[in-house]
Amino acid sequence: MKPAFSFPIRVYWEDTDAGGVVYHASYLRFLERARTEWLRALGAGQQELRERDDIVLVVRGMALEFHRPARLDDELQASVTLLERGRASLQFAQQITRGDEVLVDAKVRAACLVASSFKPRALPGWLFADHTSPESP
Repeated sequence: MKPAFSFPIRVYWEDTDAGGVVYHASYLRFLERARTEWLRALGAGQQELRERDDIVLVVRGMALEFHRPARLDDELQASVTLLERGRASLQFAQQITRGDEVLVDAKVRAACLVASSFKPRALPGWLFADHTSPESP
């Protein structure tokens, strides 16, 4: 399956442990950046959603499989594929790759919440009105 969106990531010193291997929590940031840029490519930044519609998208669940380590200075790609769109939730498949090598597989479920109360809210219709697969940068 071809990813719907892919975002380039460079591994910096701050992402690694003392041995120059990417620390496991850094992968969460890489995945978050890719989802944020996927949303921006749809025409809606996180801040815009909050200001315009009083909503935030929050991670409700995540499952990760680590296959191979990334290292300092590696050039990676973090992909985002929208698997399912519910009334107030989204489910994604994500991968972090180095060339043709899959380093991390992730399944992520995000919930749509009212920013001011953190109560569930339906996704705004305009967000996916035209498309759900933005072009990669």
